[in-house]
Amino acid sequence: MGSLSGKKVFITGAEQGIGKATAIELIKAGCDIYIHFFSNEEGPKELVSLATSLGQRAAYGYADLTNEDDTKICVLAAAEFLGGVDILVNNVGGIIARKWLGEIDSQFWKTVIDVNMTTMLNVTQSALPYLKQAPDGASVVNLASLAGRSGGHSGSLAYSTTKGAVLAWTRSLAAELGQYGIRVNAVAPGLILGTRFHNQHTTKESADETISAIPLGRAGTAEDVARVIKFLAAEYDGFVSGATIDINGGIYRM
Repeated sequence: MGSLSGKKVFITGAEQGIGKATAIELIKAGCDIYIHFFSNEEGPKELVSLATSLGQRAAYGYADLTNEDDTKICVLAAAEFLGGVDILVNNVGGIIARKWLGEIDSQFWKTVIDVNMTTMLNVTQSALPYLKQAPDGASVVNLASLAGRSGGHSGSLAYSTTKGAVLAWTRSLAAELGQYGIRVNAVAPGLILGTRFHNQHTTKESADETISAIPLGRAGTAEDVARVIKFLAAEYDGFVSGATIDINGGIYRM
């Protein structure tokens, strides 16, 4: 596994939760980092302060990643600030709302696809020229979900569909970009409490029921996921590509 010291990271949606925990792990590992945010800049400010205190470079910028032009401007700012991009973490995503089949309209369907897939397309396309130029090879890590493996709980049909697509996107992209020394992998978290996702969309009763079936007997944390992302990020010069690592305490095994 390669050293992360001095590596240049662009991460999306690092205001809170898994994105913020991942940024902290990468900063502590010695990375310089550009943090994308959409809704709140308090988290990015804290991350810049942490990096600065450790003698590393960090900055942040806003973008609506469903918008192609907005994305290009943000990624360009990141590449110019960092002097390139070695590691891309596609963290942005969300369930938007729980809607059952009979409740899903075309606008909701499009919104979920845009938030979970169009953002990934726009960011990865925009970052591709810089990833190709990474001198030691590059690493892309995509955020999928256990819902993309198992189908998720009722009301997550649209979300689960897009997260399943992220798994296929990861495999296909690994095949397509391997010739450039770019490795592409994904993580598929299960129940990760303390994030905005579950704070807004998972009841305590539902969480307790899920935890009762988890072999390790607890929910996951954002830090559990961040450590695995850090490993995959460091595989910029390794042999792991096209893989998805499940982080779910053993509730789903394949």
